[in-house]
Amino acid sequence: MANEIRVLIAEDDVNTHEEWRESLAVWGYRGEIAEDGVRALELIRSFDPHILLSDLRMPRKGGLELLHDIRELGINLPTIMISGQGEIPDAVEALKQGALDYMRKPVDPAHLQRVLKNLADTISIREENSTLRRRLAEVGELGPLFGRSLPMRKVITAIERLAQSSASVVITGESGTGKELVARTIHELSPRRDAAYVPVNCAAIPETLMESELFGHERGSFTGADRRKEGCFEVANGGTLLLDELTEMKPELQPKLLRVIEEQRLRRVGGTVEIPLDVRVLASSNRDIEQSVREGKLRSDLYYRLNVFTIVLPPLRERIDDLPQLTQMFVNYYATQNKKEVTGVDEECMKSLQAHPWPGNVRQLRNVIERALIVCEGHTIRKTDLPDDFRAASNGGDGGFIKIPLGTSLDDVEKEMITRTIEFTAGNKTRAAEILGVSAKTLYNKLERFGSERS
Repeated sequence: MANEIRVLIAEDDVNTHEEWRESLAVWGYRGEIAEDGVRALELIRSFDPHILLSDLRMPRKGGLELLHDIRELGINLPTIMISGQGEIPDAVEALKQGALDYMRKPVDPAHLQRVLKNLADTISIREENSTLRRRLAEVGELGPLFGRSLPMRKVITAIERLAQSSASVVITGESGTGKELVARTIHELSPRRDAAYVPVNCAAIPETLMESELFGHERGSFTGADRRKEGCFEVANGGTLLLDELTEMKPELQPKLLRVIEEQRLRRVGGTVEIPLDVRVLASSNRDIEQSVREGKLRSDLYYRLNVFTIVLPPLRERIDDLPQLTQMFVNYYATQNKKEVTGVDEECMKSLQAHPWPGNVRQLRNVIERALIVCEGHTIRKTDLPDDFRAASNGGDGGFIKIPLGTSLDDVEKEMITRTIEFTAGNKTRAAEILGVSAKTLYNKLERFGSERS
């Protein structure tokens, strides 16, 4: 974001301030000149700079007076003070009054560039977070993540707080809740956003290739290795690496992964040279990670090293308040993609969507809306545009309640409860068993005893 950063140069020597202005332009900053402190105060109001680069000695108003006036006005303006020979005591006084740094003339361009880059990164992140806080307060929105519900507000707040750090994060949640979106958002809001973001699905890579994929290999290190290859860690150097479905990684590779994360160095397969790294590692899983640790599938030391922060994504059924907003977002997106003038869903359709248990979470909602928009013939998606199981599950008009007349046997009550719960979950017996508080095996045994023919 350097091209959006405005730098005010307060310097009376024409050759010096023109040299600095030219350097700023080359580095991508927008510079403005004030030849004394009085003019600098005027430009602070009109130019609204992000950074002040000020000489100590200037006509009418010097750097120390300018700094004092800025503080008196309550303006938060990061200031770098420039001092000449013999002005060190004044430069130290400037630091006491709030200047962030001082440099002696002649200023080293490389050093000035580094200092400005660090300030610009801090300012950019601060402004982004200020915007995020406003958006969170207004609509509960964070990049591609949406949520007015309390569970999602907690997630968004957590992302905002930890994005600036380089700490590892474990992201958990059911399939389709948006774990990869959270990881990508953390990266995009961090100081590493200009470097690579590399997601790795540990469940999709064959075990025999996993080590090479992560750490790379040298030519001739194994059969088929006809060239040197950089692994995902090297590709993500300076950026962020997501280890998706971490619990699927074979145990034999986990000690090597832990060593690389802790030491921030790796050696390619078949290599002898250690390569330094600067990689932020995120991990995600749709399984109970702590259960995987207890079962010995995931090393506890690796888990504790990665689990500096934890973000738990709620399933869609626990954030139904967000469903109208999510639905409208998908309608707008797919209407544009398919060049259709569809503006939303009608009331009956929304009731059907809200009554669904959403075993596939937000991913399932996205697919349902895309399909409905394609088959929709009007400007509004109706319930008849939804898949058959949505229409069947929402029929009956009983608001989700079961009416059982007195005199009904317990066996018949149990059968009715199981049957209607399976209807509610659109045939998902695993989810039905969770709702009923029994194991899937128990549910199937009961269905068999009742002589149920349902699939």
